[in-house]
Amino acid sequence: MSLRILLVGEGGREHALAWKLSQSPLTESILCVPGNGGTAKLPKVSNSTQVAANDYPGLVEFAKTNKINLVVPGPEAPLVDGIEGYFRDAGIPVFGPSKEAARLEGSKTFSKDFMKKHNIPTASYENFDDYEKASQYLKSISHKVVIKATGLAAGKGVILPQNLEEAQQGLKEIMLDKAFGSAGSEVVIEEFLEGDELSILSFCDGTTIKSLPAAQDHKRIGEDDTGLNTGGMGCYAPTKLATPELLARVERDILQPTMDGMREDGFPFKGCLFTGLMIAPDGTPKVLEYNVRFGDPETQTVLPLLESDLAKIMYACAGPVPYLQDVNFKISNKFSTTVVVAAPGYPESYPKNIPMQVGDAPQDITIFHAGTKLSGDDLRTSGGRVIAANAVGDSLRAAVDKAYEGVKLINFDGMYYRKDIAHRAFRKTDASEKLTYAQAGVSIDAGNELVDRIKAAVATTRRPGADAVIGGFGGEVDLSPAGYPGAPIIVGAIDGVGTKLIIAQKMDKHDTVGIDLVAMNVNDLVVQGAEPFMFLDYYGCSRLDVSVAASFVEGVAKGCLEAGCALVGGETAEMPDLYTGDDYDAAGAAIGVMKAEQRLPKKDAMVEGDVLIGLTSSGVHSNGFSLVRKVVQKRGLDYKDNCPWDASKTVGESLLTPTKIYVKPLLKVLSSPSGSAVKGMAHITGGGLTENVPRMLPKHLTAEIDVAAWELPPVFKWLGESVEPVEMARTFNTGIGMVVAVAAEGVADVIKGLEEAGEKVYTLGKLAAREAGGNGCVLKNLESWA
Repeated sequence: MSLRILLVGEGGREHALAWKLSQSPLTESILCVPGNGGTAKLPKVSNSTQVAANDYPGLVEFAKTNKINLVVPGPEAPLVDGIEGYFRDAGIPVFGPSKEAARLEGSKTFSKDFMKKHNIPTASYENFDDYEKASQYLKSISHKVVIKATGLAAGKGVILPQNLEEAQQGLKEIMLDKAFGSAGSEVVIEEFLEGDELSILSFCDGTTIKSLPAAQDHKRIGEDDTGLNTGGMGCYAPTKLATPELLARVERDILQPTMDGMREDGFPFKGCLFTGLMIAPDGTPKVLEYNVRFGDPETQTVLPLLESDLAKIMYACAGPVPYLQDVNFKISNKFSTTVVVAAPGYPESYPKNIPMQVGDAPQDITIFHAGTKLSGDDLRTSGGRVIAANAVGDSLRAAVDKAYEGVKLINFDGMYYRKDIAHRAFRKTDASEKLTYAQAGVSIDAGNELVDRIKAAVATTRRPGADAVIGGFGGEVDLSPAGYPGAPIIVGAIDGVGTKLIIAQKMDKHDTVGIDLVAMNVNDLVVQGAEPFMFLDYYGCSRLDVSVAASFVEGVAKGCLEAGCALVGGETAEMPDLYTGDDYDAAGAAIGVMKAEQRLPKKDAMVEGDVLIGLTSSGVHSNGFSLVRKVVQKRGLDYKDNCPWDASKTVGESLLTPTKIYVKPLLKVLSSPSGSAVKGMAHITGGGLTENVPRMLPKHLTAEIDVAAWELPPVFKWLGESVEPVEMARTFNTGIGMVVAVAAEGVADVIKGLEEAGEKVYTLGKLAAREAGGNGCVLKNLESWA
């Protein structure tokens, strides 16, 4: 099959599309209507002014005459006007959405209502077609807002007021003064979102969606993102903000629901969906806006990173039978930067027809024309954003530097460009900007709230021998009152490894996380006084890689041997619709037994003055890794880089140190004569000291712990450079993996027994009276971690 393509438009986006389409062996020819000074010089490409770009019936006849079999509208206006329907009626495929689907961009009112209907995260908002009502609404709210003209305004119909006075003036300019024409007859007033913007361009065939690398645009005319909004003064991709985890979340929560919602509502989306996102400081993505076409200058930035055939992709989306899912889609692992050169005075009034010269670009630099035209053989300006230099490099720094070398090839009087494109990627992170577990996407408070919410439902399941109270480390059933006289108390625990698995997958090292899985469960059992005797595991994946799964289960077996329990069974599940690529997840359940007199904690026996001792951890263990990975990313490290806190290992090797299993030393002490002095134990997992120690205490006592009693291990000192001490204490074990409450008179014997079993033990503090409403754990000398 050969393609004769009609490309409608004349900007930098259209030059980039023509440039990429002309590289396809499927492309026989491209007719640009009207095109620009750059498209005119591309191989296989011709400009035409025989028909106007907004004369849709005329374009159809033009296409028939020239045997066109694929139409690519570049700008939004023809798509919102319904150009796709004209060609659909003529039987000519169009890479672009229908008029109904194009309302995602054509009407901000429609798009916001669509997002609300389909639970797609976006800013809160109100729609207004009455100026007075809109004005009154602004007076009634206290938060910052964004005011958007609902119709098309060439990317400029957005006002970001700093105060109520500016908001009222902006509203007047849009709705009464018609600064953006009829686009401002209706406005959306929405909550101003803080964070970093991200743009994702996706190919869509109505069902399948495949996205190009996430890019970051620079809208403001002035450096440091100051001055008036423009159509875009530069762009770079990919961004370090767009982590694999964030992109997976965006696809799951935003992109795929958008595709599904459009299809469910009766107008499946085909073409390019541009999704503008705001990424909040805590990592939450929300939709700022949809565009129904390629962005400018995003297109000039991301298409050079596409290694697959653009013409084949477009036809797979636009053709009579959509088949995007079957088309090869490969992205380069390089970086791309675009610097836009504008006419003097832009984005306000500017002169046109300025003579200009453009030198020949070397390899990896491409000059994309936008507002240019040929006058005979002479090149002249014809728009505000005139031309752009793009470069691709092995690093973002290299791409940026080469793009500015490309700018030096461009010359015309009064030319203006920003000299800080990609500055946000290179900004130095202030050491005082500490990270939190919530910013990594994990809320300890939400977890606590869930436990409180479900306690009532759990309590309804109570039966003899099982009190159905949750919130401890494990759950127990006393088999004697349950109908099995003389039987012991059964204790169960269930847990997973968490996002530490992601590091295992990146390092292709899977044996130690099997030990982690056992440790997280059996440590929760032993704190109740139980001896673990059996273990079951669960392994879920997209596709079963036998070597990976076997390595993982061998680690589970090793952990079971260390804990003294039997691995009696498990489950392996392949679920390609739930997991992607080489991803896998794991969970486990441990079962233990104890006699009634062994049950811990002994809350009724705890008194003020009881001593708290701590057993050292082996490292980060298996909690807090969402935050650990955030810190690693912030510090610009790869998991295979040399480890900053342990020169003998890589970052990944050190972080994969398995969780310490405390079962045998603790059971040995509990079964000894000194064991009666032990009143409670707390496994320090997610929630750190702050959340876990109170779980073993009665409501009238608090744990007073001096964090200067032990030296913070090197890995936690390193993490502490990016995380506040309070957050460290409620996220990580900080070097203490188990806390034991002991009667004062038995402390020496308990410590001696643990040390003889090979444990390093510290005296941490003591139990004290808790004030009404006070915390169950008070940490002293936290400033020593700062």
